Amino acid sequence: MDFKVTEIPYGVKVLYEDNHIIAAIKPAGVLSQSDGTGSPDMLTILKAYIKEKYEKPGDVYLGLVHRLDRPVSGVMVFARTSKAASRLSEQIRSRKVEKIYRCVVNGVPEGGGRLENYICKDESSNTVKVSDTAKPGYKSSWLDYKVLASKDGLTMCEVKLGTGRSHQIRAQMAHAGYPLIGDLKYGSADKRCKDIALEAYRLSFEHPVKRENITFEAPLPSGYPWNLFA
Repeated sequence: MDFKVTEIPYGVKVLYEDNHIIAAIKPAGVLSQSDGTGSPDMLTILKAYIKEKYEKPGDVYLGLVHRLDRPVSGVMVFARTSKAASRLSEQIRSRKVEKIYRCVVNGVPEGGGRLENYICKDESSNTVKVSDTAKPGYKSSWLDYKVLASKDGLTMCEVKLGTGRSHQIRAQMAHAGYPLIGDLKYGSADKRCKDIALEAYRLSFEHPVKRENITFEAPLPSGYPWNLFA
């Protein structure tokens, strides 16, 4: 489905809006919601956009139904009514919302496959540990990936999560020997890449009111390492 893209402050791109939902692309580095530091966040940015565009008096309602980590870019959907928020949240709980990622990794993995491991979150360091065997405190985690293209020893992969663990794609791909480009926590620094090469690029769900399936897809990001595959 084609949508008219509107760019608003902080590099946020609005893909679609109606009376019930608004879909937008979150740039890497922008928070999903405020953390109290004053850093740009999607909720505040989109509320300001709606308030100005539609000349809304008072506070603007906008429901956050899912999040993306700060260093990750990608498509997000927000609810413009409490009814839409409730219905979208229920779809997410029942795993009816499909979120597909793409990433660029060091190395050239085989055509694709499934990674199955166990993951444990270390809150003190905000990192996760990966184990190939079950251990106390570790949760079963799996994802499916497929290779889209390889160039200069780097590979762009498409990833679909089977479980939604913290830092799952970053940690599991690194554990398999293919760390994401620009990932300081699970890989290594790359001066050519200021953000992690990870994007939630496709989001599919049932419209909460129109009851029709809808899919939003972000274009390939510009800049290194994405430009290798343009």
